[in-house]
Amino acid sequence: MKHFSVMLSEVIDGLNIKDDGIYVDATLGYAGHSKEILKRIKRGRLYAFDADSEAIHYSHHKLSEISPNFKIIHSNFAHLDEVLAEEKVGLVDGILFDLGLSSPEIADTSRGFSFMNDAILDMRMDKRNQFTAQDIVNTYSKADLTSLFYKYAEEPRSKEIASAITSYRQKKEITKTLELVEIIQKAVGANYFYHNHPERVIFQALRIEVNDELEVLKKALPAAIKRLKKGGRICVITFHSLEDRIVKQIFKKYSEVPEMIKGLPEIPEEYKPLIKLINKKPITPSAEELKINSRSKSAKLRIVERI
Repeated sequence: MKHFSVMLSEVIDGLNIKDDGIYVDATLGYAGHSKEILKRIKRGRLYAFDADSEAIHYSHHKLSEISPNFKIIHSNFAHLDEVLAEEKVGLVDGILFDLGLSSPEIADTSRGFSFMNDAILDMRMDKRNQFTAQDIVNTYSKADLTSLFYKYAEEPRSKEIASAITSYRQKKEITKTLELVEIIQKAVGANYFYHNHPERVIFQALRIEVNDELEVLKKALPAAIKRLKKGGRICVITFHSLEDRIVKQIFKKYSEVPEMIKGLPEIPEEYKPLIKLINKKPITPSAEELKINSRSKSAKLRIVERI
């Protein structure tokens, strides 16, 4: 399956790339953004993170065709700060977070990310981890499943779906993606199912929980802000409201003076903003991009600069 890098030109423009700069792609994937960054840093260096060994293998080959000025790190970006310290990298000129799944990951039915193909319920980004979606649906209590679906799926029928899952597994362990889709459909009824497609957000919630995605983002983004040189930029592409809310809140925190000291004639150094917002409202894909890649329709790009 062809992979489209979401808002590629907007990200490259947003990073304001310098020929000798140091850049971090926190979410390498299939190297769409990384290739374009690498082409522009003849005297610079790119550090790219990914937890997916298949994506790393593919991307290493693609990047090697462009330049040797890169290093791929087989790690979740949760460890971005520690790994850069180990690599003796100081402050950097730009960092990209593209928080979406790549098309090949979705298309690979063995990964269990898609609710449209039958596969083992897996959903791990990093196959070295043991915890899978199968563990969640077969071991979480009804209360925990309900809470998970409300929190990460914002699904009104969370309680019914959690109840149906816990009833079903008393007879048989839940192992397959389409098996879970059928349980969801029976729990909410055909009319609600085909009008609202709760399986989309339930699968999203399971994937977030398996990979601890939101907690990782809350940890990594402040660390990334502190890693920027003056004038350095961060671009973040989100794909659902939960991610975007976290990004918006963190960027707000680091771009404003705290309310309690706003009126002071002299703002203490430790309370001064670290970043400024490049775009107050998120950038969304163009009509042209939506024509060739409908999966990008929910994407939002936020950009900040270190001051």
